[in-house]
Amino acid sequence: MKYMLLMQFSAAGTDFPSIDTWTPDEIAAHIGFMREVNGKLAADGEWVQGEGLGGPQQARIVRAGAGGAPVVTEGPFAETKEFLAGWWIVDCETPQRAVEIAAHISTAPGPGGRPLNMPIEVHPVMSAPTQEP
Repeated sequence: MKYMLLMQFSAAGTDFPSIDTWTPDEIAAHIGFMREVNGKLAADGEWVQGEGLGGPQQARIVRAGAGGAPVVTEGPFAETKEFLAGWWIVDCETPQRAVEIAAHISTAPGPGGRPLNMPIEVHPVMSAPTQEP
C-alpha cells in the first residue's frame, strides 16, 4: 500500500527559528538527514518519490476564473501560520510501517542538531477502482 507523508511546518507550537536563520552547517545537517532517509527507503524498497518544497512566499494559489482561465493569488501569505514543507510517497507492507517512517522523519535535525519533531501527516494513497469488463 502506498502512503503520502506530508511534512507540515507550523509557526504555532514550534520552539525553533525558521530555516532562513539557521547556520549553513545546520542546514547541511538537515538536508543530509533527509538524503539518508531517502537512501534508506530506496534501499529497503519503500521509496516511491519525495521532495522538499519552497516556502509560502514562493507558493501560488490558483483557481479557475471565467472560461477556465487561471486566477492566481500571489504570495507571500503573511496570514499563513502553517505550510507544507515537503512530502514523500512510500510503499509499505503495513500502515504501522508508514507511521514508523513518519516518526523517524520527524526527528530531522534543526538548530543545534536538536530534533525538530515536526508533525508528519500519513495519508493512504487511494487507488482507482478496478474496471469491470
